[in-house]
Amino acid sequence: MNYKEALQHTIFKTISKSAAELNLDSYVIGGFVRDFLLQRGDAKDIDIVAIGSGIALAKQVAKNLPTKPKVQIFKTYGTAMLRFQDIEIEFVGARKESYTEDSRNPIVEDGSLQDDQNRRDFTINALALNLSETHFGDLLDPFNGIKDLDNKVIKTPLNPDITYSDDPLRMLRAIRFASQLDFEIENDSLVSIKRNSERIKIITKERIVVELNKIIESKIPSKGFLLLEKTGLLHYILPELTALKGIDEVEGQTHKDNFYHTLEVLDNIAKHTDDVWLRWAALLHDIGKAPTKKFSKKAGWTFHAHEFEGSKMVYRLFKRLKMPLNEKMKFVQKLVFMSSRPIVLAQETVTDSAVRRLVFDAGEYVEDLMTLCEADITTKNPKKFNKYHNNFKIVREKIIEVEARDQVRNFQPPVSGEEIMKTFNLKPSREIGVIKEAIKEAILEGEIPNEHEAAFSLMLKEGEKLGLKHI
Repeated sequence: MNYKEALQHTIFKTISKSAAELNLDSYVIGGFVRDFLLQRGDAKDIDIVAIGSGIALAKQVAKNLPTKPKVQIFKTYGTAMLRFQDIEIEFVGARKESYTEDSRNPIVEDGSLQDDQNRRDFTINALALNLSETHFGDLLDPFNGIKDLDNKVIKTPLNPDITYSDDPLRMLRAIRFASQLDFEIENDSLVSIKRNSERIKIITKERIVVELNKIIESKIPSKGFLLLEKTGLLHYILPELTALKGIDEVEGQTHKDNFYHTLEVLDNIAKHTDDVWLRWAALLHDIGKAPTKKFSKKAGWTFHAHEFEGSKMVYRLFKRLKMPLNEKMKFVQKLVFMSSRPIVLAQETVTDSAVRRLVFDAGEYVEDLMTLCEADITTKNPKKFNKYHNNFKIVREKIIEVEARDQVRNFQPPVSGEEIMKTFNLKPSREIGVIKEAIKEAILEGEIPNEHEAAFSLMLKEGEKLGLKHI
């Protein structure tokens, strides 16, 4: 292969020229090279290693570019970054690293290109292309990374125990790459992750979530979560999921394994949405089943109010992982809380009032809720599967029909509290709430249309019941 094809963008010639002016050798390394060889499209991130000062090279490159971009310098790490067109380029001086037991932040010394390749996480990320004018485009592959790319294998350049213990985030990265690229983790590496899994505790929650999100965003995210569980990492990161694993049996009665069911739901929803928060809702929709699981002779296995319990757990989980406690979290909470509602509807005759209530309660999230519930049907019985999906189709049609007619999504009552107060000469009081609730219920039940005239008429009747006088 002619590796010069990877270096056609003008930025590489500028880097090569700038390095020559400083009498430095420079290389493009890591993800850019890997993704070019995998033909994964145009990379937007480029890592450049200089044998010497990466910061000096970045400044020289900026000087030689027509746009004269601003150079961001990170002195602590000896790195610099600049943006050119839509590409982010990071520069670092070649270095060797050593680690202490309780930190993934290395002690850094200047080093050779080989030292720099030794410190890389995986052989497929240690591939480098020479940018010097005399050897432009030559590949440097000291660990047979090309072979591992061809064989679809994730493998560490050095002893995996050293690689993973030094920086335990690499364990998550190994699983993330296996999930994203559909690669296998080499067995020695897999055993090493299991052996070192407890070391994940020294990694910040924010860094863990970045990798988790990338696993969740994979085409088949279950691959990553099965590896997380197999290696023991899931126990430290999302114990709410490992608690779902296993099947209990009492008096010959069993329940399904909710962990594997959850992963099926996640894979199902991944076929229909790239929304990471909707995928999180699929991942967490059953977490309330572990703490609510009970057995009785009369009812067998039950999980009463698991949706309510699960929605409370979502907040605690997001808080623990330092995830956003904003509208994203509320979205996941709401979907977990309502996750069984459309399924119950799909089991019965679908009435207008039931659909109105669903739309009223779900509001703007109703389409996402339906997508989640369709993904939640994992039965292997074709007759049951088709029945549920046909019923969901009817529910979706009813939602469109009811919404067009009754407009109950993001419901605003046709009669306001102010109008009730004015009509009955009331000050703020309990009666206003009672009347508004009666109007809302009548609209949701289909007893009156969602219109002012009908609502005003009902308001007068309800006021009369409460002994209020119409002025």
